[in-house]
Amino acid sequence: MQITRQTEYAIRTLIELAKVPYGQLISNKVISVRNDIPEEFLHKTIQILSRAGLVVTQRGVQGGVRLGRPLEEITIADVIEAMEGPFAINVCLSPGYQCSRLNICKVRKVLFDAQTAMLNELRKKSLAEIAEEGKEAKIK
Repeated sequence: MQITRQTEYAIRTLIELAKVPYGQLISNKVISVRNDIPEEFLHKTIQILSRAGLVVTQRGVQGGVRLGRPLEEITIADVIEAMEGPFAINVCLSPGYQCSRLNICKVRKVLFDAQTAMLNELRKKSLAEIAEEGKEAKIK
């Protein structure tokens, strides 16, 4: 299992937005150039992030994109769910899925435990903490 390139771009975009004071706008062009993301693809990514409330966009000459909520409140799990939908490593763990084998399945518990552990890890650190770690790594 891999996250999509679009999800990777979404994470890069949010970490780029962490570099400016909260509420400040950055143009798509700047994000695109600094993070090597094709501008057209970035536009689609930002639309999805906007629908999820992770960013806010503003049109016009002075327009751009800014964080929709503080980066301290956003985790990689939030970004994955915004970009790819509810996280489920197997269809049987998808929200609302009714499995006819639920009572006899020997694998579901193992998959559930693995999914829970993975989600816990993806929720452990905020993107703000990850961005800060990146700054520290560059200093050393």
